[in-house]
Amino acid sequence: MNNEIIKEIEAAELKAEVADFNVGDTVKVYNKIKEGNKERVQVYEGTVIKRQGGSNRETFTVRKLSNGVGVEKTWPLHSPNVEKIEVIRRGKARRSKLFYLRDRVGKAAKVKEVIK
Repeated sequence: MNNEIIKEIEAAELKAEVADFNVGDTVKVYNKIKEGNKERVQVYEGTVIKRQGGSNRETFTVRKLSNGVGVEKTWPLHSPNVEKIEVIRRGKARRSKLFYLRDRVGKAAKVKEVIK
């Protein structure tokens, strides 16, 4: 009985449309930022290195290089602060977590592109 109630609450929190992306893809995440009474959208572009969880608890981590320093950011997939996720290029990944990219720099840190 308790599980049914929890599932109903979680289902209400899900977004209607979620972008179709996988690990290895290069994405742009449009993130809403509130500063005082102003609200703006900040774009964060990088490679998806992991997706984990399920239902409304699902999260994804995006990694990018900023001034030669690797920066990773994790967002809840169904967060109201994530306005949209735009896929720039599809990547070919043979594993679900791309943590090996943390040790690589430059061209070695690239993921092969899937050509359809």
